[in-house]
Amino acid sequence: MRLLLFLLLNFGALYVGALFMGQSPAENEWYQSLSKAPWTPPGWVFGAAWTTIMICYAVYLSSVVRTDDSLTKKRLILSYALQLFLNVFWNPLFFNWHLTELALFCILSLLAVIVYQLLKLSPQSVYLKLLLLPYALWLGIAVSLNFFVVLMN
Repeated sequence: MRLLLFLLLNFGALYVGALFMGQSPAENEWYQSLSKAPWTPPGWVFGAAWTTIMICYAVYLSSVVRTDDSLTKKRLILSYALQLFLNVFWNPLFFNWHLTELALFCILSLLAVIVYQLLKLSPQSVYLKLLLLPYALWLGIAVSLNFFVVLMN
């Protein structure tokens, strides 16, 4: 039941972020006019990556939230809520309002939240830590792409 809840919340957040974005990046004239990093993946990779990330993240969350430690559970829920906000809010910052520097700060903050969860809230289980690794790695790539846009545009 927890897994289903986190799947719905995670994919719901992606959906809300897409709504805030308005049109897809392929249709966004401003985004298409930007100088993008040479390592920018093709558009389909973003959908595949986020799908994989949100499934792994839901499994991670549904496992870690079962902890008997109330302080860890409280920190996990608060960091999860912050993660949802930052993940959704990056889209309008970047695509709608073209605030690329603020979007970079937002995505760096999101990466910090995921690293915090990985290092401070994950039990000693390597399996659970590995479930967060795709999210952290993808955010590292996303930070580099956003940083490139800030530098070159």
